[in-house]
Amino acid sequence: MTSTPRQSGIIEVDGLPYQWELRSEPQWSENHGWKGMTVTLLRQHTQREALLEFPPPKRLMKGLPRGRLQISDAVVTRGIRAALDAGWEPESRGKPVVFMVDADGN
Repeated sequence: MTSTPRQSGIIEVDGLPYQWELRSEPQWSENHGWKGMTVTLLRQHTQREALLEFPPPKRLMKGLPRGRLQISDAVVTRGIRAALDAGWEPESRGKPVVFMVDADGN
């Protein structure tokens, strides 16, 4: 039996539940070349989203075929903590806040 990679979920960080969802997979852009995946974060019962933008996988930049995306709880947890440390305030109102994440998910 094959398992399908998760594309959304709920994870608890510091006792608070956060929803995450894969917004876009890595894709080619004529203007910008390869763009990495984007994951949305939202703490439950709040309004302000955070967007985590990941760099494109190195295999795509080398011309290798696309593989399955693997989004682990550890990657999402590190992304949530990094966004909070960088100033994301989930209780505030406003446009989604965009954070660039390094290749290790930090």
